[in-house]
Amino acid sequence: MLGKKILIVTASIGSGHSKAANAVADAIKLKYPQDQVTIVDFMSNETALVNGFLKDIYLKLLDYTPNVYEYIYKLSSGSFKGSKIQSVFAMTMKNDMRNLIEKYQADMVICTHPFPCAAASLLKANGTIDIPIITIMTDFAFHQFWLYPNMDIYYVASEDLKTELTSHDIGEAKVYATGIPISLDFTEPCNKDELYTKFKLNKDLPVILLMGGGLGLGHVKDALIELERLKFDLQILVVTGANVSLWSEVNEFAQHSKHKIEVWGYSHNIQELMAVSTILISKPGALTISEALASGLPMVLHNPIPGPEVTNAAFVAKHGAAIWVEHEETLSSAIREMLSDKTILPRLREGALKLSTPKAALDIVEILNDNFNLE
Repeated sequence: MLGKKILIVTASIGSGHSKAANAVADAIKLKYPQDQVTIVDFMSNETALVNGFLKDIYLKLLDYTPNVYEYIYKLSSGSFKGSKIQSVFAMTMKNDMRNLIEKYQADMVICTHPFPCAAASLLKANGTIDIPIITIMTDFAFHQFWLYPNMDIYYVASEDLKTELTSHDIGEAKVYATGIPISLDFTEPCNKDELYTKFKLNKDLPVILLMGGGLGLGHVKDALIELERLKFDLQILVVTGANVSLWSEVNEFAQHSKHKIEVWGYSHNIQELMAVSTILISKPGALTISEALASGLPMVLHNPIPGPEVTNAAFVAKHGAAIWVEHEETLSSAIREMLSDKTILPRLREGALKLSTPKAALDIVEILNDNFNLE
């Protein structure tokens, strides 16, 4: 018997939205293999040229004028100005969303980014569609852009965020604090001894995992310069994402470093890299944080993208799962203290595991089934 046709709409702005989409898709396929699941990038030129153009503007703002991006983010966070901007995006993108729903004959739409939420909500409001619309919020931060009146279910990162949503007139019965969905790989145990051998690491030396997100941002080169100041030996695993020039720069840097440095581009074994690491240094993307929490990996967070990542860093630091370094030049001293004071790393590991939700994707799918019968 054929199951439901489920359309998951994400956005290739960074890697987090897409990774969350893939995690949920894998969980649906595992639990309900009769269902047909399709993932579509809403911000690709193939979906709509204007969406791809907006994505290019976003990336250029982050690269060249992050202060302008921060201003726009804060300007749109209020309910009045935010809703006006939301209406513009919804009107601009509603036809693209309608075309996707018709093309894939979707019985349900799951969104992991605010823009497809906006378009789907408007289509439901004007009666063009009458199918469940699901929102998976992929940040620890609240922002007006995620709020729409026609969502059937919200999945959020934490109880704090659930409280925030319900205070904005989203019915409590619609909001589930499942955590952010991550790969099902993080539910599987790792053998650290085998990983030390696989990655040719010395188990007696600290292993630092340095990441800059899917776009390879996060001042990775600056972090390496800071780590070079440390007098003890480190093993540094660097993931540069899709940033090819950064990959080349780090490889060149590694040739002259006192530390052992290994470099990956876009890695498909993040679970293994996190399992074998002592500390993660990263910009505070929500998916990276969620993966580190599931791994019980102490974090040093730095160089956030203005807006949601600042809130992400503040959230996990407040809950004792990370250290937030607000000034780049203090990163090396933070690592020195963490490796010297034997109480810090166990405390951060404990804080991380308390916040971790490695089975979020499976929980999301079971709640979907309870509400809409995926079987």
